[in-house]
Amino acid sequence: MTSTQDRPGLALHPVSGPAAVADRADLRRRVADALAAFLDRQDARLGAVGTEAAELVRAVRELLGGGKRLRPAFGYWGWRGAGMPDDERVVTAVAALELFQACALIHDDVMDRSETRRGRPAAHRRFGRLHGSAGWRGDGDSFGTGAAILLGDLCLAWTDEMFFGSGLEPARLDRARPLFDEMRTELMGGQYLDLLEQARGGGSVVRARRVIQFKSARYSVLRPLQLGAALAGAERPLLAGYEAYGLALGEAFQLRDDVLGVFGDPAQTGKPAGDDLREGKRTVLVALASRSSSATQARLLDLHLGDPGLDEAGLAVLREIIVATGALAEVERMIRSCTEQAVAALAASPVDSCAEVALHELATAATVRTL
Repeated sequence: MTSTQDRPGLALHPVSGPAAVADRADLRRRVADALAAFLDRQDARLGAVGTEAAELVRAVRELLGGGKRLRPAFGYWGWRGAGMPDDERVVTAVAALELFQACALIHDDVMDRSETRRGRPAAHRRFGRLHGSAGWRGDGDSFGTGAAILLGDLCLAWTDEMFFGSGLEPARLDRARPLFDEMRTELMGGQYLDLLEQARGGGSVVRARRVIQFKSARYSVLRPLQLGAALAGAERPLLAGYEAYGLALGEAFQLRDDVLGVFGDPAQTGKPAGDDLREGKRTVLVALASRSSSATQARLLDLHLGDPGLDEAGLAVLREIIVATGALAEVERMIRSCTEQAVAALAASPVDSCAEVALHELATAATVRTL
């Protein structure tokens, strides 16, 4: 193994044992610094296109100002779990996953017609308001939607540029490319499945769990871990452990997201309470409620679910049904079960002890949260 001390210009951040977990804030800071430096370069490039295009970079900076940085953390510890030392180039590579998530969030908000994201106007609303405040011609909503689609596409392109421009050796990047490509295809396919479930009217727990896997779970946990491992040249036993851990924890992560989408505190989540119900999201939570509902409950679900004008009284009715049918309790059980599976898989894998501690804490951070 080559030490980072043999590589000129690389910053070394020695971490060992539980201290690795204590320094999560430092990793978040380093990811934020890498993103800021990358966006500074894009600002200069877009400035050559036109000063007006700088608004695109400002919108991305605002969106990336929030977030838990879990995907870069899983990528980083996927690398460290293979016994590799800290490397600033790896931090840059995994920071690109924040741009990938930004693409997904921007496009998801357009499709769902969401008003807010992370406590701020969603990108399409932001640009729509810009149109209105400037007094430009045409329809402001159409302008906002078009600008947001372009912004999401730009974030997707920048993901590739940042990851493969991280400075890591070409052989390492070549090992990661198939996984990187797979991740992008899975996300787009998963987004389509999500749209399809809403069009079909949902109702299937199996289909709802499939949407979870491909729309969110894989790119949130499994693929970041595997990308870090591929960059490190990890061997099959570790890759198998990461796969079992990542699949189970990714599902638990998204199930927690679904619960927060219905019962979360807007001050914590950055989105209005009940938005998933207004948007008619066919989540596992909703599928379980539908499966166990009485005739009266089923009628109320059909009446209120997907109503964009749903008020607090309507939300209260749906929440009561989700609790009364046992759907909430069942999803909480699924979260616990998936998390336990993930932790057991991690304990059985040949992961570096320092990374094992960090990944164990990340399992808690991903599933026991309020945002």
